[in-house]
Amino acid sequence: MVQKSDKIWFDGKLVPWDEANVHVLTHALHYGTGVFEGIRAYECSNGKSAVFRLEEHMERLLDSAKIIGLKVPFDRDQLVEATVATLKANGLKAGYVRPLVFVGAGAMGVHPGQNPIQVCIATWPWGAYLGEEALEKGIRVKCSSFTRHHVNVMMTKAKSCGNYVNSVLAKTEAVADGYDEAIMLDPQGYVAEGSGENIFMVKDDVLYTPPLHNVLGGFTRDSVMTLAADLGYEVREATLGRDMLYIADEVFFTGTAAEITPIREIDRRTIGEGKAGPLAKLLQAEFFGVVKGENPDYAFWLHEYEV
Repeated sequence: MVQKSDKIWFDGKLVPWDEANVHVLTHALHYGTGVFEGIRAYECSNGKSAVFRLEEHMERLLDSAKIIGLKVPFDRDQLVEATVATLKANGLKAGYVRPLVFVGAGAMGVHPGQNPIQVCIATWPWGAYLGEEALEKGIRVKCSSFTRHHVNVMMTKAKSCGNYVNSVLAKTEAVADGYDEAIMLDPQGYVAEGSGENIFMVKDDVLYTPPLHNVLGGFTRDSVMTLAADLGYEVREATLGRDMLYIADEVFFTGTAAEITPIREIDRRTIGEGKAGPLAKLLQAEFFGVVKGENPDYAFWLHEYEV
């Protein structure tokens, strides 16, 4: 359950959580015409707080909106300022940030016409997406029966609401079958990503991840690739078959929500030693050091604020 906060930023104003409402005929509710982001704020070791790669997330939100044809009534800097204001209003030194741009109520039909474009930013406390134990023990996943989007079926570079019905189907199937998460294959049968995460595998000290042909490149993915390269590891974008994952030394998910979550089992096959591997643990330590402001080399990824 989402832990309720005091305020939500809605169309330029901070309003009480329970008053951030929309009409049941809101276009996005019926047709998925919205875009969103998932962002995290962390409490830093110096007593301040920081939002991880905030400006880049807001740039991607605006890019997603452009891809599906939404004209956002706020610019990036206004959205950045609104995010910090919302975190402060809710007294959050750390938490999750969910910006949403969506087509509001008005014309009803596939074409949204002149319906208003609305924007909200919600923030709330949130721990590890797949559970605290998952960061150490790893999770069990299955390759989904649902295929990831083709690039010309849905706009795969837009983080759009409608795209995620595909993810809901995959995640629901995986959980119903007793797994924690799903791995989705692309229309050609190669590994794409999780239901809401990017995926990496390690083989012989080389770090591999699928190319961005038809997946959304996450900022945690990009950060992990940068950190691994800076630590001296070879990083390759490569087309991966599911059988390559089975015999990998390590496999892990990355994402704003998942952070760096090891995978201990895929399709009833134990991966590596069946727990978090050495590179995943090293990258976890490096990543959490960065987001907590303990590594000045990556301070440019952090947007600091004080509650």
